[in-house]
Amino acid sequence: MKWLSVKNILIAMVCLAPLALPILLATSTEFPSWAFPVDPPPPPGARPAPPKDDGTPLHVTGSDAAFTRTQIRESVVDWHPNDHPPMPDIVKNGKPGVPGCAYCHQPNGAGRPENTSLAGLTEGYIRQEVANFRNGTRKGSEPRRALQKQMNEISAKVTDAEAAEAAAYFASLTLAKFLTVVETDMAPKTVVVNGMLMKAPEGGEEPIGKRIIEVPEDNERAEKRDPRTTYTAYVPKGSIALGERIVTTGAGKTTACTTCHGPDLHGAGDVPHIAGRSPSYVFRQLFDIKNNTRTGSVTFMQQVVYGLERDDMIAIAAYLASREP
Repeated sequence: MKWLSVKNILIAMVCLAPLALPILLATSTEFPSWAFPVDPPPPPGARPAPPKDDGTPLHVTGSDAAFTRTQIRESVVDWHPNDHPPMPDIVKNGKPGVPGCAYCHQPNGAGRPENTSLAGLTEGYIRQEVANFRNGTRKGSEPRRALQKQMNEISAKVTDAEAAEAAAYFASLTLAKFLTVVETDMAPKTVVVNGMLMKAPEGGEEPIGKRIIEVPEDNERAEKRDPRTTYTAYVPKGSIALGERIVTTGAGKTTACTTCHGPDLHGAGDVPHIAGRSPSYVFRQLFDIKNNTRTGSVTFMQQVVYGLERDDMIAIAAYLASREP
């Protein structure tokens, strides 16, 4: 899996600012590229090299562990082994052609905005979604998105037994809260690094428009893949209140989310837990279902999202993210 630091990727982006950093304030008709980040291409004739590894052990706050840059880039690094039970082999080490599940979804199951949290989802739900990726019913609305393609490929290579083992592990975990939701008119300028938005190193702000901008508070900590990394989701003003009305009552637009996902939004049976989850992920799923690129076991959800506008989906995602997981 390719991994680039913010500093290195900015070098490749100097001549491609219009491609790499479009200021898309996301009208109701534009494709929501902010929810489906795609890494910019390198300049013609150049291939950005990964950061050099001089063997220096790297550290993160609150951990006695140390890992090199190569270890962080190429394997599951367990900064906080006391935060979770022992990982099964498929979760920690993977197998040829299949990285360990915890590389993307983290040893504590917290995930990151470019993928999803798995902690606390049921075994049945996780196994079904692996099957959906495998059979092509979860293709995603952005065909250039590398992480979506990778999940489709990985699901085709894992056995049912391996998927069940991983599902049992993540289902045993409790989802912790590492996210703060902030309503605002302005959001940080961002760059895309490995399929995830990060605050632009040079700083600066821009109008949020009709977007959710979800970024790590500490770019370096996120690059080291620390599962305790905290995130801020910047959302348009009024989103949380609108989201609460839709989620709890349907607001005359749809079925209340609490009808199926439970009054506390912590799930019911294999209907997933949705409180406190990444708003980028939640919006992507609503958009994919409405766009008919996520099908399969979401037939009822297709009816639920039918009457929702872009602002409604942003509001639902913002409100759910603001709730305790």
